[in-house]
Amino acid sequence: MTDAGMKIEDDKVVTFHYRLQDSDGSFTESSEGKNPVTYMHGRGNIVRGLEKELRGRGSGEKLTVTVAPEEAYGLHDPDAVQRVPVKHLAARGKLVAGQMVPVNTNAGIRYALVLKVGHFNVDLDFNHPLAGRTLVFDIDIIGVRDATAEELEHGHAHGPEGHAHDHEHEHEHDHEHDHG
Repeated sequence: MTDAGMKIEDDKVVTFHYRLQDSDGSFTESSEGKNPVTYMHGRGNIVRGLEKELRGRGSGEKLTVTVAPEEAYGLHDPDAVQRVPVKHLAARGKLVAGQMVPVNTNAGIRYALVLKVGHFNVDLDFNHPLAGRTLVFDIDIIGVRDATAEELEHGHAHGPEGHAHDHEHEHEHDHEHDHG
């Protein structure tokens, strides 16, 4: 399992806890009290700038990493701000500036930030919510191990129980048809 001397390099599976904030402190997120993040190094499964800084580190290390927008979620793209007819929104109910809404696009459902609401159209920002922001990660590396053959084949880490992400569990709530 986890080898105390093992260093992070391509195709190692790394588990870490994190605290994330943007450089002006207006956004904060943390894995504290939740499951840690498990990812396969070198496969682009986490923010590029963070992945770069984790290379060569080992289990038990703590570090703070500052990642520029270009190495995180990209710069803010003005072309990703669009006026969309309200009928294209997959959300019902009153729209309010500042909320995230699902939108039907040719590529399927995408989420966007509501900037302004009109009678027939709504101005939406399709940029990632953290686009254009410098991110500061506090990282606590919990473990480093070799990837399994299955993980290497899939190109991403499976969780501590050996399962892939929770895709299989999304349809557990089909209890509406109880004819009791």
